[in-house]
Amino acid sequence: MSEFFDAIVIGTGPAGEEAADRLHTGGRTVAVVEAELIGGECAYWACIPSKTLLRTPEVRTEADRAQGVATPRLDWPDLREYRDFMVRHLDDSDQVKRYADQGIAVFKGTAVFTSPRTVTVGGRTLTGGNVLIATGSAPVIPPIDGLAEVQVWTNREATTLSDIPSRALVVGGSAVGVELATFLTGFGAQVTLVQSAARLLDREDPRVGELVSAQLREAGVQVHTSTTATRARRDGADTVVTLDDGSQVNVDVIILGAGRRPRTGQLGLHNTGITVDQRGAIPVDGCCRAGDGLWAVGDVTAVMPFTHVATYQARVAADTILGRNRTANYEGIPRVVFGDPEIAAVGLTAEQARNAGYDVMTAELDLAETIARPWTFEKNPRGTLGLVADRSSQRLLGAYAVAPLASEWIHQSAQAIRVRIPIDVLLDQVAQFPTYSEAYLAALEVLH
Repeated sequence: MSEFFDAIVIGTGPAGEEAADRLHTGGRTVAVVEAELIGGECAYWACIPSKTLLRTPEVRTEADRAQGVATPRLDWPDLREYRDFMVRHLDDSDQVKRYADQGIAVFKGTAVFTSPRTVTVGGRTLTGGNVLIATGSAPVIPPIDGLAEVQVWTNREATTLSDIPSRALVVGGSAVGVELATFLTGFGAQVTLVQSAARLLDREDPRVGELVSAQLREAGVQVHTSTTATRARRDGADTVVTLDDGSQVNVDVIILGAGRRPRTGQLGLHNTGITVDQRGAIPVDGCCRAGDGLWAVGDVTAVMPFTHVATYQARVAADTILGRNRTANYEGIPRVVFGDPEIAAVGLTAEQARNAGYDVMTAELDLAETIARPWTFEKNPRGTLGLVADRSSQRLLGAYAVAPLASEWIHQSAQAIRVRIPIDVLLDQVAQFPTYSEAYLAALEVLH
């Protein structure tokens, strides 16, 4: 016998939880299926623990750079205990109970489609009026010979670690690699970071990668771009990693941050009519529809692999299911890496804008030479803001900031891009003095 629900949500990371709550509030009967823990990758092994771990060394750096403050002592056991609290000790029993109390059915196990809107989970068969796939992504394991013979961490082991390793090799210069290198170096580890691309954060403006490399090197990270790890082997207590230039690095652990791929392989999608693309991603339309009564949101779509985009897609899909048709708009969505200082970007890079046919103009400012806030915030102040605009329409197309608190004030440019506010209007805004947001006026005047 098949159990019927108005909606089945497969995967309960932030996107799945958002969709389930929204559909339940909208009066639909809802079942959620989770193979691991309700809350997903973000809550237990990614966003929440990583940002919790990064905050402590960030505070120490802030104290070092602030005038008149003694340098605080780092307390790893205390931070570890707080991290465990933040990830609920990898226990989702409270979340299961919350769903049960709401009347949302919870099924633990791997969902496998047997027909377009029917799945089996642990021997039970569920059918939905709509089925929403939110199974997230899994780390890419690069082809390094001997990897199975040495200690290797993905983001999961790295963010739930018990002890700080003395030496670590981080493979990958994306957000995961940069953040983990920042955290471990802050706690005294000797970190080597290798990136196969010519620069770190290679999807951003080249200038961003340049700035991030400089800040990591200043913190003590050995950064190698245009470099890959080819082989790993044990030598006593050491892991010896050979790089493609012939050099070797002795470490205690290899940490993989070389990208992620959609987690779709075990779903039985061949029984749904869905054909994944070459990345394994599920193609969706503007409403996040993948087929008749089938929906996909978050990393499985590979549209933009961010938690905030995943929950946005979940709102779009759930509202459309509830009859309030919506179309996703991916303009002006911020991208943040929580380095030290923070790295934030939004919109198009200058190269992307030129390739799209825009008449591009750019501006970049050293914040310490332009506004007062960096000087009130820290000694030897840091900070860069760059803008990309279209000369013809006089509108902002992109922005990047590498500076303290950039994750907060990047939203000013995000809103301008999303709403397509003319530069003349932006020039008439009045920012609070002294704040980092004041830099926008100076940069816009350069553009204007």
